[in-house]
Amino acid sequence: MVEINPTRISGRWSNGFTLDVHTTGSELHGHDEYGHPQFASTRSELGELLYRLKFRLDKTVIAEIAKVVGTFVDSYLPTVDVIVPVPPSTPRTEQPVILLARAIGERIGIPVSEDCVWKVRETSQLKNVFDFDQRFRLLDGAFEVDPSIAKSKVVLLFDDLYRSGATLNAVTSILYDQGGARDVLALTLTRTRSLR
Repeated sequence: MVEINPTRISGRWSNGFTLDVHTTGSELHGHDEYGHPQFASTRSELGELLYRLKFRLDKTVIAEIAKVVGTFVDSYLPTVDVIVPVPPSTPRTEQPVILLARAIGERIGIPVSEDCVWKVRETSQLKNVFDFDQRFRLLDGAFEVDPSIAKSKVVLLFDDLYRSGATLNAVTSILYDQGGARDVLALTLTRTRSLR
């Protein structure tokens, strides 16, 4: 079994966790032909599995990730009615966060709603925005919710990577304020080493 190091995360949600750091270290290995720095990173076990899925398209890791998450959810979180994956920010043919949410839902017997929250406008890449308030402003009005799915439900909001919490907070707010969710719990697989 993959070893994890869960950490509580605070935000608008009532209870939240991230299961481990994504990278454990990073070393500069020079620059590419455009002058961009190139790094060699070491990752946590969970971070490596997520990296293989997202950047090597290795779907064989999905079952192992779902097993780790399922065990954690069963042990640490209260009863959940529905899993809602955070709408992906990067266009891909197959979205890792959706594939993982489906596998986790199947493993723990909780329905997944990919249509509960969706993006209604594009936002700039948040990974290059370092101020939390600016990130939150960029996300204002970026999402909509289907209240028929969220109303009076305990929602497990799921994402793959936690950095500042701006996206999770924006989606949590819409789940509560417009979706009528009874409760929102947040869970991410990994987090950046610096949380802002």
